[in-house]
Amino acid sequence: MVEAASDTAEAGQASAEVGLAVVHPWLCDAMGHLATRHYAVLFEDASYQLMAEFAPAPEEDAAAGLGWADVRQEIAYHAEISSGALLRVTGRVLRIGRSSIDTELRIAARRDGRLHATMTGKTVRFDLAARKAVPIDDAIRATLAARFACEG
Repeated sequence: MVEAASDTAEAGQASAEVGLAVVHPWLCDAMGHLATRHYAVLFEDASYQLMAEFAPAPEEDAAAGLGWADVRQEIAYHAEISSGALLRVTGRVLRIGRSSIDTELRIAARRDGRLHATMTGKTVRFDLAARKAVPIDDAIRATLAARFACEG
C-alpha cells in the first residue's frame, strides 16, 4: 500500500505500509506503555518488509553472496504507546548512496495517524564473502528511484 508523504516528509516522496501491530499487555513495561525493546522488534520486522519493496529476495541475495548490513539506527520517541493500541508502520528510502541507503520508518496510530516513533538508519549493500560494502547495482537503484522518488 502506497501512502502519500506526510507533512514531515519531503515533497514527492512516497512511503510504503510495512507493518501492522497490536500492543498486547505482555509487550508493555511496568507503567503500561510499549517497552523500548519491542519498538526495536517492530522496526526490525518493518525493515524486512521495506526491503521487499526494492531488493532481491534474501535467498537470491544469499546465492549471489550479497546482503545488507545495518550500520546506523536512531530512534526518536514522540508519544507513548499504551496497551491495546493499533499501530501502522510505514517506511521510505530517503537517499541512495554509492553502496548504502538512508531509510526512515514511522510507527503511528492506525486510527488517527498520531506519530509515536521514528527510526532513521543507514543500510549498506554487503559482499558476504569479502565482508565489505559493494556498490548498489543499477536495477536496485532504478527501482528505488521509481518507487520512492529519491535520488542518489
